Amino acid sequence: MSALANAPFRLPRQPSEAQLLAKYFRAFGDPTRLQMLELLRERELTVGELVEQVGSSQPRVSAHLACLRWCGFVRARRHGRAVFYRLADERVGALIDLARALLAENAEHLAACGMLERS
Repeated sequence: MSALANAPFRLPRQPSEAQLLAKYFRAFGDPTRLQMLELLRERELTVGELVEQVGSSQPRVSAHLACLRWCGFVRARRHGRAVFYRLADERVGALIDLARALLAENAEHLAACGMLERS
């Protein structure tokens, strides 16, 4: 088996737009990633600062950051030994705001929806 077969970041041969859009929204589907995006919206943060604020382990935060960076949600900037992360596009924050506004009208229905539960 080749190394590419086990690579964490690979696309299907010809993903449809619907498949890509669904995958895009999955980035917001993990509570830790969503919290990290909201924190990075406020200011640049290091991995250590994110670990402290989200209350997760360093390896888990780093894995989420790798995913978010690979997929274009965040950017990194090195300053000496520290790496600072920030949102790559302010529209990500606007999308979170829009989702929050929609949630305000549908929170009870979403809470009761069994189809959207994590498996």
